[in-house]
Amino acid sequence: MTTVEAVIDRNVTQALETMLLIRTFEEKSAELQAAGLSPSMCTSVGQEASAAGVVSALGPNDLILTNHRSAGHLLARGADPRRVMAEIQGRATGYCGGKSGSLHISVKDLGVILTSTIVGGELSLVTGVGLSLSMSDSDAIATVFFGDGAATEGIFHESVNLAAVWNLPILYVCENNQWQAYVHRKETMLTDHVSEWAKGYGIASRTVDGNDVEAVAEAAREAIAYIRANRKPFFLETYTYRLRGHMEPDDQKYVDPAELASWRQRDPIAMLERKLLVDGVLSSVELAAMKVNVVKRVEDAAAYALESPYPSIDQMTTDVYA
Repeated sequence: MTTVEAVIDRNVTQALETMLLIRTFEEKSAELQAAGLSPSMCTSVGQEASAAGVVSALGPNDLILTNHRSAGHLLARGADPRRVMAEIQGRATGYCGGKSGSLHISVKDLGVILTSTIVGGELSLVTGVGLSLSMSDSDAIATVFFGDGAATEGIFHESVNLAAVWNLPILYVCENNQWQAYVHRKETMLTDHVSEWAKGYGIASRTVDGNDVEAVAEAAREAIAYIRANRKPFFLETYTYRLRGHMEPDDQKYVDPAELASWRQRDPIAMLERKLLVDGVLSSVELAAMKVNVVKRVEDAAAYALESPYPSIDQMTTDVYA
């Protein structure tokens, strides 16, 4: 095996571990919610390859803005599962002192500016972040994650149009997961690919298989290189599927069972596991050990969060700006 091949194998193995961490973390969060031990949250089960692939291509100075389905992006960026879990549960040991919950987390040390519960809210704000970067000497870029539902909001069109006109260094990542809360994408748009809309604004764009983490990472690297070289935006659509409901709990009775079953056959984690086992990159023993380690980390995060105190009353007005 060459040095390059070894690096590739290590990167893909790391991607699998990241995806397993995201999946296990979100399933544990759903379990705690069902037991009445945690607030409801929106999971990204089925979309892990998008988060792991895109974030792996970002540099340390690049910035991230994301949405209500954000835990995967945070964990892929290297956020501490304990502090993310604590924040979701409103505990003082969370990244925002328990004040943001799962919907407004900010992790400044990792360049995560914010998550937005307002559909498309991050799209308006990334325009300002991108403008700031364009006025600096930095080669950093801003990456914004949003869903196909947000792409039907007026703010989406305003944001991408300004980014194109002003040449802003923004990577738009549309995680097209087919569902806009409880409404299927086909009920709100005639196109299958949101990336087609970006072309109308003069923005370079690409659609990639969002369940193939290697394809996502490669596309993200190329997109980021383009942005750094040209200081212009790029639109990357990761075509994927949300395997759980819009939020916990959600029985998904509105979903066609055949469609759901079809996408389950393309579970990004299961596909990557099979590939790495067949290619001999991982052994079954190594894969089992990886899963045990991930579960241990998540269980530790849950215990840490449940044992952490809630913020005290005197913290009510701190971190509030006017």
